[in-house]
Amino acid sequence: MKTIKLLILGAGSRGSAYAAYALTHPNVARVVGVADPRDAWRERLMRTHGIPSAAVASDWHDLAARPRFADAAVIATPDRIHVEPAIAFAQKGYHVLLEKPMAPDEDGCRQIVAAALDAGIVFAVCHVLRYTPYTRRLKELVDGGAIGEIVSIQRLEPVGYWHQVHSYVRGNWRREDLSSSMLLAKCCHDLDWIHHFVGCRCTAVQSFGTLHHFHAGRRPSGAASRCLDCSIEPSCPYSAMRIYLGRVASGETGWPLDVLVPDVNEVNVLDALRTGPYGRCVYDCDNDVVDHQVVNLLFEGGQTASLTMTGFTEPGHRRTTVFGTRGQIVGDGKTIRCFRFLDDTWEEIVVEAGEASLLEGHGGGDEGLMDAFIDAVRHGDPGRVLSGPEETLETHRMAFAAERSRIENRVITLDVPSLPT
Repeated sequence: MKTIKLLILGAGSRGSAYAAYALTHPNVARVVGVADPRDAWRERLMRTHGIPSAAVASDWHDLAARPRFADAAVIATPDRIHVEPAIAFAQKGYHVLLEKPMAPDEDGCRQIVAAALDAGIVFAVCHVLRYTPYTRRLKELVDGGAIGEIVSIQRLEPVGYWHQVHSYVRGNWRREDLSSSMLLAKCCHDLDWIHHFVGCRCTAVQSFGTLHHFHAGRRPSGAASRCLDCSIEPSCPYSAMRIYLGRVASGETGWPLDVLVPDVNEVNVLDALRTGPYGRCVYDCDNDVVDHQVVNLLFEGGQTASLTMTGFTEPGHRRTTVFGTRGQIVGDGKTIRCFRFLDDTWEEIVVEAGEASLLEGHGGGDEGLMDAFIDAVRHGDPGRVLSGPEETLETHRMAFAAERSRIENRVITLDVPSLPT
């Protein structure tokens, strides 16, 4: 069985997570190159995977300029640095696994899809929620007719209060000009998931959302610019000291701490809170993305769906209700409850996500995605990934339409998508 050689472009949290697949499946995949402009993160991944220094670069262009020396490129660069490397490595003949979202605008997405189709490569965007054991079991029930035909779906993305401030107030996705809209960054997963279940084209979108809480107008009296200097910090639920130092004290070293520093310990985290973006007051940041949003969707078969994304929740799994002509399904990411109209009975199914591993993120979806992608590369069969480039473009268009609706305060009609040229 051939071992698939991987390049990792972007050695941060997501790039390192996908690279970790090679540690748990050493006979299946091997990381043979890495590019990242940050010395500490790049060198950490190099040491972890024993990558020779000749295959390590601070700029992905350096790896792209060389003769092809791996089977696939995993692109986990910042959102706004997806288009150029995705096209370059596809044209070079590499199979491509691209972190979501594809690009922050439709034109960029179309360029990537056209390059992937022209090159005839295996191309997958990291819509990991399709690959969880929970989603697969729920899809089996729906496709098997357990609730008849789908009529409507309600979906809640409970971002979680501390995740909201970590990623979308203090962190890398806080500003649209640095990454993308929050809906695209956080919920292209969910729009893709809904499309996966409904199974037909979305024709109209309506959306509302605002930056309601995390701005200077909500700043409490006496709040300092940094949590370490703030007299009211003990009473603030968004305190960086509580969110990060509490995790250090409990022995955690992974996400979200490894986003602050590559070498997690109390001294390093304290220094990051004192000097870096993650120690700032949540009411004194430069964020501009929404902190809550609702989206309504109409599909060509007459089905409807609604998505609510909010940062004002406890951390937890997405929650979904699927309404059908013969019953309904309620799921919370781990447990599926199916109600059948015919006999007024509930069936409860508890889904095991699988054994704990370095890739236990997203309820087993990270590992499921890597299994499918590596399998597709090994067999040269793009059909072994669950969402191809054209379908991914379609679900991204739903996100772009929702943002237009929110900004322009109107219903957006989606035309029939043409193939990228």
